[in-house]
Amino acid sequence: MGLSSVASSGEAVRLCIFDLRRGQNEGQELDKILFFYPADLPFSAQLSVIGLSEGLITFTRIFSPEAACEVIEAERHSHVFFEAEPDIWMVMIVEKNKEAEAIWRVDALRKVLKEVHSLFLMFHGPIRSLLEKEPAAGLVRSQLYIFVMDYLSDFLSSKKLQLPSFRDSLKERGTVQMLTVGREAAIEVQSLVRVVESCSGSPSCHSLLLFQDLLVSTTLSPDDTINLFTYAVLRLTPRALSTGSSSWSYLRKGSTTSAAVTGPAVGSATSLSEPFHGSRGTSTGDDHGHAMRPLQHDRWSKGKDGFLITDIWQAEPESLVSVTPSIWLQQTEEKMYLCAYQHKSVTLILLIPVSSVINGEQGILAVKQLVFENASLKMLKVEEKLSKGWGGENAYHVSGYRYLLVDGDRNLSRASPPSKVTTLTKDSLLTLSKLREEVDIEKSRARWDNDGHEKDLEICTRARNNAWVISRVTRGKELYMVLENANETLLYASDAVQKFSNRYCNGAFSLD
Repeated sequence: MGLSSVASSGEAVRLCIFDLRRGQNEGQELDKILFFYPADLPFSAQLSVIGLSEGLITFTRIFSPEAACEVIEAERHSHVFFEAEPDIWMVMIVEKNKEAEAIWRVDALRKVLKEVHSLFLMFHGPIRSLLEKEPAAGLVRSQLYIFVMDYLSDFLSSKKLQLPSFRDSLKERGTVQMLTVGREAAIEVQSLVRVVESCSGSPSCHSLLLFQDLLVSTTLSPDDTINLFTYAVLRLTPRALSTGSSSWSYLRKGSTTSAAVTGPAVGSATSLSEPFHGSRGTSTGDDHGHAMRPLQHDRWSKGKDGFLITDIWQAEPESLVSVTPSIWLQQTEEKMYLCAYQHKSVTLILLIPVSSVINGEQGILAVKQLVFENASLKMLKVEEKLSKGWGGENAYHVSGYRYLLVDGDRNLSRASPPSKVTTLTKDSLLTLSKLREEVDIEKSRARWDNDGHEKDLEICTRARNNAWVISRVTRGKELYMVLENANETLLYASDAVQKFSNRYCNGAFSLD
């Protein structure tokens, strides 16, 4: 049996989450499955996918106990693996279809799996902890189904899933995009953060400040910053509130720049009303009706006092009383109230430990009142200074270059504006995608070699349209660049990269 036969029944993408510690006895195999898309696939077909995936994991662990398989490339499908938690695996199987431009980087698909799991952790906590609290797993399955389907709705266009493709090669999921701030603005920002955090009355509070969809400041750990930043850009920033969709996602409604993957409609109200695995008796009945849906669209709005409000969090099932949103911090495993305050293009998120608020909702209202009274004028000043120094949508455009900068140590990235990237030809983007795949492979090899030395890497190749496509990797930093209007010589292209590095990267990628 070829690997490609697993997903040959007409579905171009399948995504599953399963627990290797469950369903060990004969006749209980279905108990392994925690999530499966498409959910209407016959259980026999679901078990076929899970069984093959489990077999591949077990086999590869023989040769690499610390790192089981990451990807299996079959003739017609890519099988992408991600161990989200010990023995809890996420697997995505995607059909290869050149006619539909279904050409992708495996690492980009794996980061989709990593992102949805990280967001789930932030709102619900570890899957393993939830399973230990409720071994039957009915509620966990309902939570995963609703959460993942709401997440996938951001990739939906014309009833097709638009997965990250070669056209997204100048983007880096799982990183933060920061705003460059001048000295005067930085002082105002620091003053604002101090005032807001003092209003919380807790020394353990945290804050995160954004201007439009760019990070300005954070007091969170790197992992928590990425998770909260991702959620803010997806659902909380002014652009997300106005469009009802993500402003930075690989997909925008009506977009055709990503790999189209056909399948059943995702995230609709009707699809979420159907109990997941209900025929096995493991669902808790009508959990879908009152389960928390933090990724649901159009559920946040701006109140008259500037604070963002939502009815996603409810005191009790079917209750009309909404409560303050809360999240879990990954670093401290502490539950925090989430309060978001917005003025024009500036969004300030304040996180307050639940354990520090004595009077519950009344205590949060008191904090909001203090923030409104003491920080509203400072928010106004910060917004004015940041807007004055902002160069607009093309602020980080560099004429003649299409680039992506990634600082892996700090989880930061900066890239050419999307409107400029769309001017690149298909040949340039395909060549860049292949080059990034080569870099991903070399980085993976270096990671498993574990010799304690970071390897510098430089790749320069010529696309069919004569564009130069270049990558330089050094000391945890990565630079990817496309030069379509470059001279015929490699020397000219190398010199162009050198100038870019010296001017915009403090010489980090210079060869001198």
